[in-house]
Amino acid sequence: MTYSTAELIEYVDRLPRFRLAHLPTPLEFLPRFSEALGGPRVWIKRDDCTGLAMGGNKTRHNEFIVADALQQGADTVVWGAGVQSNNCRQTAAACAKAGLACHLVLARGDPPVESDEVQGNLLLDHLVGATVEIVDVDVGLGVQQKIAEAADRLRAAGKCVYQNKKAAVKPLAALSYVLCATELVEQTAAADFSPAAAYICSAGSTGAGLTLGLAALGHPFPVRHFTPIVWPWNTREDMTSIANAGAERLGVATRLTPEDIDVSEEFVGAGYGIPSAECLEAISLLARTEGILLDPSYSGKGMAALIDHVRGGRFSSEENVVFVHTGGTPALFAYRDELVEALT
Repeated sequence: MTYSTAELIEYVDRLPRFRLAHLPTPLEFLPRFSEALGGPRVWIKRDDCTGLAMGGNKTRHNEFIVADALQQGADTVVWGAGVQSNNCRQTAAACAKAGLACHLVLARGDPPVESDEVQGNLLLDHLVGATVEIVDVDVGLGVQQKIAEAADRLRAAGKCVYQNKKAAVKPLAALSYVLCATELVEQTAAADFSPAAAYICSAGSTGAGLTLGLAALGHPFPVRHFTPIVWPWNTREDMTSIANAGAERLGVATRLTPEDIDVSEEFVGAGYGIPSAECLEAISLLARTEGILLDPSYSGKGMAALIDHVRGGRFSSEENVVFVHTGGTPALFAYRDELVEALT
């Protein structure tokens, strides 16, 4: 069965939620960027404008994750990812707003690719009051183990800890992008077009929730996901599992199969957190035509994919394509040298 946007919003509104984001985020047409590509009419869903600590997609996630932490009586959140994690910056800010302590376990990566200079997202982590532990492990399973160890230490010290456990938090986070799907459907209808496709940099909850929401609403246009990282698991199957666990939590009948997830690792480049030449070109082109800033690890790589597909002739000039901007602006400052080199 399919649902109306009002029905789907009603299902979401039954769940605990701690309001953080400025919603709905704008949907903007990019006339100069579209002209520069000579391809379709490109629109951008501005989830870099969610408001909390310079915005991004994880602000939506945290409305449901923080609500869950508060409902469980937590006083401390233990989170983690890479040193320049947008996720951690927004989670730390959400904790500050909710009155929760936040301890971040930040991985340099394996092999290490990120500096731990206090700049970009890492600077903001400190500014909003998180405690920070930097570790020499990979951004996937390695950092998850270190998060578990930090959570155990804090519990032993008497803290009531809510930690980043993938199976629990990923479906909750996905629900926030079911809501984004309702916004996107209403906004494209108001602008009188149906997208030929939506592009997004995602390998988890954001893309899983967006795909689930559009499927529940019965909208046939594809969501094309481009990952920022190559995970040590099957990303398509993982995103399907996240979406279906979210659907169960939400109480809707919609279910996805792996064939419903269009995901590619083609634009990761040399690795997570390493900006590719195509990514740097995408950042520069959007900034110079529209004054909108992408980031070097996520949204820049997703936009590089869209540019490649447009130049490859996948769309006519009359079609409309939506790019979902997941934020990440603070990370630009930690990539000064790479950006300066690309611009000179």
